[in-house]
Amino acid sequence: MRSNRRLRWIAIPLGVLVTIALAGCTPEQLHGWLPGSGETTNHTSSVVGLWVTSWIVLLAVGVVTWGLIIWTAVVYRRRKGQTGLPVQLRYNLPIEMFYTIVPLFLVLGFFAFTARDQAQIEEPTKNPDVQIEVIGKRWAWDFNYVTDDAYSTGVQATFNANGSINTDNLPVLYLPVDKTIEIKIESRDVIHSFWVVDFLYKKDMIPGKSNYMYFTPTELGTFQGKCAELCGEYHSLMLFTVKVVSEADYGAYIAEQKATGFDGQIGLEYNVNQNLPGNGSSDEG
Repeated sequence: MRSNRRLRWIAIPLGVLVTIALAGCTPEQLHGWLPGSGETTNHTSSVVGLWVTSWIVLLAVGVVTWGLIIWTAVVYRRRKGQTGLPVQLRYNLPIEMFYTIVPLFLVLGFFAFTARDQAQIEEPTKNPDVQIEVIGKRWAWDFNYVTDDAYSTGVQATFNANGSINTDNLPVLYLPVDKTIEIKIESRDVIHSFWVVDFLYKKDMIPGKSNYMYFTPTELGTFQGKCAELCGEYHSLMLFTVKVVSEADYGAYIAEQKATGFDGQIGLEYNVNQNLPGNGSSDEG
């Protein structure tokens, strides 16, 4: 009778593990429930790989931890007729070494793989095909197409009558597919954060400091972008759209911008902070 109970305690967690493993075969779970397809840019696959692998390792740690807790509760539970406390153990050197060394190696491993992938993502692209300057402002975006000497300006999103956000007139950033992109990131006023959700990467926009992003969009489509840093009253309306198009469509868009008067570059003269070091207007003496 006792052996049947022990088999039952083994079968239940084993069945749960098998169910989780089978459920993990769905595309959404293999993708870690992250947005996008995993092939949106040349960097998204490495981000997905790091994310999913980390969760697999952490799930394994959780299974071992839960298993030990359940095993201890079952094996060392108070039996009928027993009184008092069980034998108390003060030290167990092998166990103490295990729960000290294993977490240390896990932390070092997570750090090493994260640093490797981040260094790859942050590696500057030599001679990028397209250079773009993105300027964040409360609460919209300006885009300078530096390579093609054109620009576009945007205004913040508005609300519809029913309280939903009207996304029809959002600023649009055009990118040519399969071309190396360098994006220079600037802010006109406060700290913002440039985030294209499906690209699985974002970069802070800090007043007086230029940040850069390097990537190659590899999937045609329309993607949502937003500010990821709380920047004021209308932060939630600081939205934009990214359109990854063919090289021909990108060229047509640039030509259209120039034909309608958006040729040249929009500068930083509209910055709210005019006394930043290096711009000649502050007293640096």
